[in-house]
Amino acid sequence: MSDGLLIGLDLGTTAVKGVLIGLDGVVRDRFAERFPTMREGARVEQDPADWLRLVEAALARFAPAAGEVRAIGLCSQVNTHVFSDRAGRPLCPAIVWQDTRPADAAAAIDAKVAEADRLAWWGAPLPIDASHALARMAWVMAEEPARWSETARVYAPKDWVIRQLTGADGADPVASVGLVDLALAYVDPLIAEVPGAAGRLPPLADPLSPAGEVASGPFSGVPLMRGTMDAWAGLFGVGAAEHGDGVWLSGTSEVLGLISPVRQGAPGVIAFPTWRDITLHAGPTQAGGASFEWVAKLLGQPMEALAALAADARPGPIFLPHLQGERAPIWDPAARGAFAGLDAASGPGELARAVMEGVAFSARWVFEALEASAGGTVPQRIRLGGGGARSDLWCQIRADALGRPLERAAAPDAGAVGAAILAGVGVGALPDLATASRALAPTERVFVPDPARAAEASARYRIFRQFYEALRPVNAGLTVL
Repeated sequence: MSDGLLIGLDLGTTAVKGVLIGLDGVVRDRFAERFPTMREGARVEQDPADWLRLVEAALARFAPAAGEVRAIGLCSQVNTHVFSDRAGRPLCPAIVWQDTRPADAAAAIDAKVAEADRLAWWGAPLPIDASHALARMAWVMAEEPARWSETARVYAPKDWVIRQLTGADGADPVASVGLVDLALAYVDPLIAEVPGAAGRLPPLADPLSPAGEVASGPFSGVPLMRGTMDAWAGLFGVGAAEHGDGVWLSGTSEVLGLISPVRQGAPGVIAFPTWRDITLHAGPTQAGGASFEWVAKLLGQPMEALAALAADARPGPIFLPHLQGERAPIWDPAARGAFAGLDAASGPGELARAVMEGVAFSARWVFEALEASAGGTVPQRIRLGGGGARSDLWCQIRADALGRPLERAAAPDAGAVGAAILAGVGVGALPDLATASRALAPTERVFVPDPARAAEASARYRIFRQFYEALRPVNAGLTVL
């Protein structure tokens, strides 16, 4: 590999993370800083200015090495949308992927899409949910027609930031979930369901292509790559890039993936178009790390202290982590969080352990759907990464719940590392994605399931599934009150 450095930036749901990494895989420096999210009922919004401020702060931190940097990669949360005017200025706060206000607009569009069309476009029965770009557009059109008339572009977070840093307009087909077909082109008949949507979508470009050059500052003239969504960047950032690889990215939500060329399709699974010989079957949940953060706030405990209590707790209550509905594999906006089996001995440790286990069970449910989508393909190995993977206890609970070994990647900031890998391959500083991923994302530890605990977890998982089904009519009734 040639000399030089790469920068990877991950614009996540709660924080901007960055790495300055050498072509030898050694991380020279890191950046991480959280930004606020505005929440009120179904409303979940962020200020795009916070993203740009922290991206610029990360670049300022890495500025002493500017002369050695070959390229900058950027990935971001997906299905968060910025409605911008012709100058790229946001017209309102960004609508975050967790925002469920457009649920009715989504249902209206979804009802118009035939099953045969879904299979033809996507190779799987992908639903149109409240986070879909078209649902967001239809909702803004109906609720704020003046703002819709001013909207020139609807950007993903990374594409809006790229516009600010380079002036370049664009998007990538991999991150344009539900908008592109198997040929990586916009699905014109679907997009036509929302009048005016087509003209507000940015032109598509390959994730490995340069979006432009940074316009000013110490990195002026350095290529900024188009990049893609955080889940795909995280795939490479944990060292998964080959057929049979499974991936578990743990952050605000849990994102599960399986690489397999077999495309059978299954309800609740996103079967991405094949890109660079990679066919990814994926499923994002709604609240992984967010569930543990919620229970810590509820109990008034720091998350580290609560995790320590969970380590000494017995398996007790069952928890459904559906605090804001659920995405894969059930795509149920009416689902809600709940505990079952509480007793007088249930203390903070038992509740915290139940939340950890419930998040792990939601991931197992997704993995079962992924294997069905991939025609019965079973992952040969599962690579684990993300902020939620830093807890050894939680990783072991995950391995026991899944009944399979989990290989934790050495770098906790998988999205940022993956963004750097994409940038390096894009400018020719690194070889192909698979080789680069193996080199820059080594294994730090393997978590092997305990046979007795795994058997107990399987029995509890069946109860978890029964609990969800039993609560469906209850939650449906609550949503109409």
